[in-house]
Amino acid sequence: MKKLDILAFAAHPDDVELACSGTVIKHIDAGLKVGIVDLTQGEMGSRGTIDTRYEEAANASEIMGVTERVNLKMADGLFQINEDSKRLIVEQIRRYRPEIVLANAIDDRHPDHGRASKLVSEACFLAGLVQFETEWEGTKQEHFRPKAVYHYIQDRYIKPDFVIDVTGVAERKMEAIKAYKTQFFQPDQDGPKTPISGADFMDFIWARMREMGRQAGFSCGEGFTVERFPGVNLLTDLK
Repeated sequence: MKKLDILAFAAHPDDVELACSGTVIKHIDAGLKVGIVDLTQGEMGSRGTIDTRYEEAANASEIMGVTERVNLKMADGLFQINEDSKRLIVEQIRRYRPEIVLANAIDDRHPDHGRASKLVSEACFLAGLVQFETEWEGTKQEHFRPKAVYHYIQDRYIKPDFVIDVTGVAERKMEAIKAYKTQFFQPDQDGPKTPISGADFMDFIWARMREMGRQAGFSCGEGFTVERFPGVNLLTDLK
């Protein structure tokens, strides 16, 4: 068992990088262990190939400092919220036993994002049930439920419940995003036009970080929504 502090799930390779890689980097820098589970290989993407996605995800992981990354090879655009899908996710939750799970936005432009959000949330609950049995590498897994599930915010604006200050790691976040060279604008690269392939898309990422950070008093931030109220000991613990 490789115990992790945080496990981030993503419908597609690059979801984590675009939405919450600053948070991932910051927590790794603080000494916490963070892993990523990609549900699909991004094979329905208009640009690049499965092979380039794996290469880009590996490069982005190195930039972020992520050493544990798994791809569940669900069907991009077609995976369903069913027992088989939940079982695959429960196996990873019980394998890594994270205290915190990060999941896709609860609603977004790409329907995979909201569906993955619900799928991961339900799997986190199932992972804590003794009677829901799973195995990993031939060994029965012990039940385990993460303490919290937080949903990152993606293309569509969602009012965050809390914001992480990523000012000091924002440039490294952009490096991790740009590791996906086939997906984003390159002056000498041809390919179909997509909502994220334009020359101004990186400006949007910067603007979103500044938008999230501004209301919390940070230069750059990443926002999250919660499934239950977070608790604090003292009002002074809040920024």
